[in-house]
Amino acid sequence: MTLFNRIIRFGLGLALISGVAQASPDIQHWTTNNGAKVYFVEAPELPMVDIRIMFDAAGSRDTDKSGLAMMTNGLLNEGTDKLNTNEIAEQFDRLGAQFGAMAFRDMAIVSLRSLTQKDLLDPAVDTLTQIITHPSFPQASLDRERKRLLIALQGKKQSPGALASEAFFQAIYGDHPYAAEPTGTEESIKSLTRDDLVKFHQQYYVARNATVAIVGAVSRQQAKTIIQSIMGELPAGQAPTALAEVKTLRTPQHISQDFPSSQTHLLIGQPGMKRNDPDYFPLYLGNHILGGSGLVSLLSSEVREKRGLSYSTYSYFSPMRDKGPFIMGLQTRNDQAQQAREVVMQTVQDFIDKGPTEEQLKAAKQNLTGGFAMRLDSNRKVTEYVAMTGFYDLPMDYISTLLSNFEAVTAEQIKDAFARRITPETMVTVMVGGKSE
Repeated sequence: MTLFNRIIRFGLGLALISGVAQASPDIQHWTTNNGAKVYFVEAPELPMVDIRIMFDAAGSRDTDKSGLAMMTNGLLNEGTDKLNTNEIAEQFDRLGAQFGAMAFRDMAIVSLRSLTQKDLLDPAVDTLTQIITHPSFPQASLDRERKRLLIALQGKKQSPGALASEAFFQAIYGDHPYAAEPTGTEESIKSLTRDDLVKFHQQYYVARNATVAIVGAVSRQQAKTIIQSIMGELPAGQAPTALAEVKTLRTPQHISQDFPSSQTHLLIGQPGMKRNDPDYFPLYLGNHILGGSGLVSLLSSEVREKRGLSYSTYSYFSPMRDKGPFIMGLQTRNDQAQQAREVVMQTVQDFIDKGPTEEQLKAAKQNLTGGFAMRLDSNRKVTEYVAMTGFYDLPMDYISTLLSNFEAVTAEQIKDAFARRITPETMVTVMVGGKSE
C-alpha cells in the first residue's frame, strides 16, 4: 500500500469531520498573468492537495470531427517531449499521485491529487505540467485508441439504452453541437489524424480557456506558486466564442427503433436548464419530487407501485453552459411501452398543473439538505464544487448559499417554473425495443 493510500485510510474520519466543517468553504480567487481563472480553498486537515483544471474543450467544440475532444483529452498522458506513457505512469505511481482526464459535452478536465510533501508534490506537479503543455500524441497511441473506440462504437449498436440516448440527444438538439456524441462516430474516428489532435490542443488548451480549482493543505502563496508552474507554460490564447443558443422545441417528436429485445427503453424530454439558470432551484427541487428521489418519487409511485410497469423510473436535469437535457426514462415490457409513456406524460402534466403539496416539498427539502454534508465530505468533492463554481461563472457564495436557496423555494415557485419551462406537448419521445406480440 502506498504512503498516499495509508494516509487516506488513516485520515478518513478526519476528512468526514472536516467536510461538514467546510459546508461553506472560503473560496479565494485570482487570475494568472496569462489569463487562467483560479479558485482556491485552503484545507489543512490532511497533507494532500487536489488540483482540477477545466477547459472549454469538450465534445461541443468538435465541429465536424466528433470524438476529437475526447481523443485529445484521452491521449494527453500518453507521452510528452520528455516522457513516454510508461514513464508517466511509473512517475505518478512512485509519487503516490493520482492523475485523471475526462471530456464530456460541456467540459474537458485534467486533475491531480498528491501529498503535499515537497519531494512528492513538486515532481507530480512537474509531470502534470508536461502533460498539459507538451503532449506528444504518439501515433501508436492514437492508432490503439482508435481501435478501442471503434470496438466500443460497435458495442453501442448492441445496446438499446445507448441507441435511445443517441437518438434522444439528436432529436432535442438538432443542429446544435450538444447533439453529437462525444465518443464520435465510426466515420469520424477513422478520419482523425495526429495533426487534428495537435491543432485542437493548441487552440483550446490555453490559459484564457482554463478554470483551475485547487483545494488542500497549502497556503495561498504555495497555491499561487503551484498554479503558476502549471499554467505559466501555457500560451495565453483565447477563450472560444460562445455556442449558439439551444433552440426551443416547437413540435413533438416520436421516434421508434426496432431492437431484438423483450424490453423497450423509453426516454422522454426536452432541453432543460443552464447551470446558472434563474429557475435552477425550483426546477431542481421540483424534479426531486417528480422523479429524482428514487422509489418515493411521483413517477415511481405511478409507474412502478400502482401499475407495475417498470422496475424503476426516473427524471433528471443535466444543466450545462446552455440548456442541458431534461430526461424522463424507464425500461418496460414491449407490450407495456405505450401505456408506460402515457402514465409518465400524465404524471408530469398533473405535476405542472397542480405543483407539489406542502408535505412533498417539506420531505424533498429534508432529503436534499439533510444529506448535503456528505456532498462535501472530502477535498475531492469540495474541489468539484469549487471548479463548477468557476467554470460556470456562478456566484462566489454559491456553495455557502445552496442550503438557504433550497430552503427558500416555495410550492408556488415550483409550479410556476414547471409551467413556464416544461412543455409535454412538444417533448421528444424515443422508444427502442422489440415489437409487441
